[in-house]
Amino acid sequence: MRPQDVIRFALGALGGSRLRTMLMLLAMSIGVGAVVVLTGVGEGARRYVVAEFASLGTNLIIVLPGRSETAGIGPASFLSETPRDLTLQDALALGRHPVVRRVAPISVGEAPVSWGRLAREAAVLGSTPELLEIRHWKMAAGRFLPEGNPERADAVCVVGAKIRRELFGGRQALGELVTLGDRRFRVIGVLASEGRSIGVDVEDLVVVPVASAQMLFNTNGLFRVLVEARGRGAIPAAKEHIERTMRKRHHGELDVTVITQDSVLATFDRILRSLTLTVAGIAAISLAVAGILIMNVMLIAVSQRTEEIGLLKALGARRREILALILTEAGMLSLIGAALGCMVGEMGNRGIQLFFPQIPTGTPLWAAASAVGIALATGLVFGILPARRASRLDPVQALSRK
Repeated sequence: MRPQDVIRFALGALGGSRLRTMLMLLAMSIGVGAVVVLTGVGEGARRYVVAEFASLGTNLIIVLPGRSETAGIGPASFLSETPRDLTLQDALALGRHPVVRRVAPISVGEAPVSWGRLAREAAVLGSTPELLEIRHWKMAAGRFLPEGNPERADAVCVVGAKIRRELFGGRQALGELVTLGDRRFRVIGVLASEGRSIGVDVEDLVVVPVASAQMLFNTNGLFRVLVEARGRGAIPAAKEHIERTMRKRHHGELDVTVITQDSVLATFDRILRSLTLTVAGIAAISLAVAGILIMNVMLIAVSQRTEEIGLLKALGARRREILALILTEAGMLSLIGAALGCMVGEMGNRGIQLFFPQIPTGTPLWAAASAVGIALATGLVFGILPARRASRLDPVQALSRK
């Protein structure tokens, strides 16, 4: 029996029992579609997180006050001193090395901002001119914070697009005086709309010099320090310089946490890839259920087609040819169901992206290929029992329906 005859026979068998075929295709397509959608969502979440951290800047090292470490809770933990503040002088010292390109100290808080009779609460970020380049922000109008001594508390500010719109409407914001907390600042720039990045809505932000923010919030400590290395290869040397400098300035104690952007990205990437594989595995269970359905339905089909199989054997069809006929039918069911499942899954991904455009859903090629491969393997494995039963039928008894 030629291969094209086997395929033609299988197609005829599938077309002859349309309801049975549709049920098996539905089961297989649901399983594959679930794998495609869930891996697409998992991959989209991974891409979203990676893009969010990448938007912080490139070749970044983040310095936070306090030492992050795992320790037990005992009497010493209650008697220990409060971690030393990370100061502006510490940040300036970190920039004195050839491997460091830029340093941006960060001080954050919240304060009411008002102009005329209009007022609202706003997030206030204190930093230096280097922040604009480190974060790759753009200016819509005016200029960013002025160059000069970072320890000088200049009364100038840069506002986000939403702040400008709500306070000034269609008027020109540049040059106007706004009240921030109990101090007055002159608006010298407006940030371009950048959306939300790692929980910070740039449109809803007021940026002031770091010394001004410290005076406004009556603090000497910094929230964190962003250090940009001169290249990816310079990150280890920059990290070593930071740790050495902080030990020297803090009396031999490394009481800060130094994390690199690459390490954070790698950690999140591993976590989200593991979650994607986990949900894909859970979804793949439905393929096993579809395989069991194929096996049961095809066992019934074999019992209903005993005369047909008996006639084939009477005409000279050998046992392996009968086996090939039934397995080809199961394989074609799996492949067609997998193709339909991929289409349904892709439609599901597009629907999710329509409602959640910030998540770039997209099924990885390996996931789609694996889903199709598992569907085919499942169909063939669970089709072996019906195929073996059909191949063992005695032609005389099959023709007489015994």
